[in-house]
Amino acid sequence: MEIFVGNLAPQTTEQELVDLFQPFGEVKWVEVKRELFSDRCKGFGFVEMPGKQHSLAAIAGLNGKDLHGQPLRVNEAQSRAPRGGSRRR
Repeated sequence: MEIFVGNLAPQTTEQELVDLFQPFGEVKWVEVKRELFSDRCKGFGFVEMPGKQHSLAAIAGLNGKDLHGQPLRVNEAQSRAPRGGSRRR
């Protein structure tokens, strides 16, 4: 299951997210979204854990947890609708 992690501080690293999520089960991959030029965290990232049970436990255990003085927002990632469409003139 892919998990969205929001309200991340600019200095947050992938390793910090791995360390937070590992107590709940195996972490398949982690991605912290970063600014192109500054390499600072954009404030959100994603974690993938195999198995719904471990993922739901991580969401319940980490939502609201403090990291770098900010409460994390942790929930199941939603698939985005395709972009595009018509443009008005």
